[in-house]
Amino acid sequence: MKVLSTSASALLLAQPVVVSSFSFAPSSFLSSPHSYSPSEGRQQQTQQQRRYQQFIPSSLNTPTKSTLATTTSLSADVGLAGECLLTPEGYGFSASAERILSQAKRGTNGYYRASSTAKVIDVMGGITGGAEDVALVYDGSELKGIFTETDYIDFSTERSKASSEAESASFLVAPVEEYITPTSKLISISTTDTANMAITLMQQNNLRHVIVADTVDGNKLTPQSQIIGVISMQDVMSIVQKDERLSLESLQRKFPGLNDPLSQMREEIKSQANELANNPETAKKDLIRSGTAIFSVVAIGAFLTGSPWLYQHADWAMIGIFVLGYVGIIFEEVFEFDKAAIALLMSTGMWVTYADYFNGANGIASKDVVEQLGEQLSEVSEICFFLLAASTIVEVVDAHQGFKVVTNQITTKSKKSLFWVIGFLTFFLSAILNNLTVTIVMCSLLKKLVPVEDDRKLFGAMVVVAANAGGVWTPIGDVTTTMLWINNNLSTIPTVTELFVPSVVCLVASLAFLVNQVEEDNSLEESTLPEPSELATRGQVVFWSGIASLLAVPVFAEFTGLPPYIAMLTGLGAMWTLTDIIHMGEEDEDDMKVPAALSKLDTSGILFFLGILMSIGVLDKSGLLKELAVFLNNNLPSQDIIATVIGIASALIDNVPLVAATMGMYDIAEFGTDDKLWQLIALCAGTGGSILVIGSASGVALMGLEKVDFLWYAKKVSIGAAVGYFAGIATYLAQNALIHGGGFNLFNSVVPQATAAVDMMNGIL
Repeated sequence: MKVLSTSASALLLAQPVVVSSFSFAPSSFLSSPHSYSPSEGRQQQTQQQRRYQQFIPSSLNTPTKSTLATTTSLSADVGLAGECLLTPEGYGFSASAERILSQAKRGTNGYYRASSTAKVIDVMGGITGGAEDVALVYDGSELKGIFTETDYIDFSTERSKASSEAESASFLVAPVEEYITPTSKLISISTTDTANMAITLMQQNNLRHVIVADTVDGNKLTPQSQIIGVISMQDVMSIVQKDERLSLESLQRKFPGLNDPLSQMREEIKSQANELANNPETAKKDLIRSGTAIFSVVAIGAFLTGSPWLYQHADWAMIGIFVLGYVGIIFEEVFEFDKAAIALLMSTGMWVTYADYFNGANGIASKDVVEQLGEQLSEVSEICFFLLAASTIVEVVDAHQGFKVVTNQITTKSKKSLFWVIGFLTFFLSAILNNLTVTIVMCSLLKKLVPVEDDRKLFGAMVVVAANAGGVWTPIGDVTTTMLWINNNLSTIPTVTELFVPSVVCLVASLAFLVNQVEEDNSLEESTLPEPSELATRGQVVFWSGIASLLAVPVFAEFTGLPPYIAMLTGLGAMWTLTDIIHMGEEDEDDMKVPAALSKLDTSGILFFLGILMSIGVLDKSGLLKELAVFLNNNLPSQDIIATVIGIASALIDNVPLVAATMGMYDIAEFGTDDKLWQLIALCAGTGGSILVIGSASGVALMGLEKVDFLWYAKKVSIGAAVGYFAGIATYLAQNALIHGGGFNLFNSVVPQATAAVDMMNGIL
């Protein structure tokens, strides 16, 4: 009978499928094309768990004579009912070490226990006289090593060299510990590790036995490990053979009209796919996806046919595309579309609508629109190149363990204390760098400090809040503050002195709210972060050079008048040259150089950023954002409330075009440099973007770096960010009243403004 090589269930979905006569002898398997690494073994097991819910048919309760010998040995062990889908999860090559050990039937634990002082002849007698074929050698309760047939062969070889019978006899009474494989060379797996992982380890280490323990570290025993047993290559392949044969014979009975095992498996996969789809959750997803596909076809048809409706309502079409795109990004987990793809399609749809149908267009983009597109792409590309260069510099520093300079100083094992430390560190760094760069740096640092993924997401969200708050109070910290500064709406000294305290209050209020979600445990003590150690000289050089490259960006931009991305790319070029010089002639150090760092970057995250900013840009170019600003000016009673609403709007819409539109609404001659309006806009636009994850460049970067989704952020962070936002506004208004006179009443000033702002945004949205 033909049998699928290795785990047919895993390979069938990945064409081409390999079919061959398969021998289950260990030597045959080790020469097969499936040489898994431990990580691949775990990955295959995970894929099987996700894709298959596999069962042994009930017909096995009455097997045919031809299969009685095979199925009887497994029927009691499997104990499953229902229809078969190839090899069940937990069986065959995904069988756990615990199950292999229980089915091996080689004594209690698969090994003979011997004392380190026992004679070799006695240990061999213990092995050959029982079901075990290996001995674990102990000195009291301490495991010293293992004695296998390989060790016995080495022992016999030494004995054959004896020059006399007396010397030969002395070998037999020698203590067994002189001939064992020591514990340091043993390979171990946990009870949950799979058969393919056990086979891989035995193959890679040229062994025929592995230790099974409750806990292992890097396939080695730890002082806390409790040994469960020993399994051999024969044990593993025996159970794999039985499981795979059982599955294939089950398929033969289920599809008697098909003689080819490959055809039987394909038919089974079709049957199982239909069963998996027959549930309410899948039906709901199919309905959503079908509706999305139908809508897309209708929309594309409207574009291709030049529907008159598009010419008449191009502005509403752009708004509709924008809203639908954001809905797709927010619910990407439901649609299972990558947010980068949605953002790119959204920007393309909006630009096509604007170019071909908006404001009397004739179906073909005009020269002016093409120029606007080029201008917008130029602006967005600056940010994308800035992000690319900054991320690469951070990656190179990390490759040289440069962040040890910081992590060596952070010794707290309290998660809440670390939360506050990281928050204030981010706050002050973002004032001298910029919030986007600091977010990238701190998220990289958190990967080393916080081992638990869920904790790291919350810490990363806190970094976004702290970075946005810290970027407000210096002209170079946030792009909107920089815009106002360059346009002479703000000057340096008043910006620092009058926005520092409100920014600190915003940070403290948000962190005080968010820290309540941090649960103290011992995860920091169990962190994989190495103990503080001295950083190599080259690591220190790379770290300080990287920091200097980041800090030099605003200085370079100020003295040359060139945009910041040029400075960041210059810094990347300097770091590239530096690392090439450091590792000159070191062929095995390619992972430490810039090309390796570039290969690790999240390209989809950068493309997502591109799509979002291009979409916002078309709203700006079309004048829709300007119309929104005018609407706010005509319907809100004061500039304070307008600034507050702009901050809330920046949680949904990028704050750059919002601030740009506001700068165009109000004349600098009427509202002079450092007017309260400009300072409040800088504060609100900078900190309001923290309320939603898509509201700032830092938040968008976090989505790519830590895979944070919109709904998680809204549930866990938005309220805390809003608390800090309104606290910062209240502090600024109180401070402004004290400095410039006029008095201040919290309930008469801030509360009505906050209420009016929220009501207005609800009406708009």
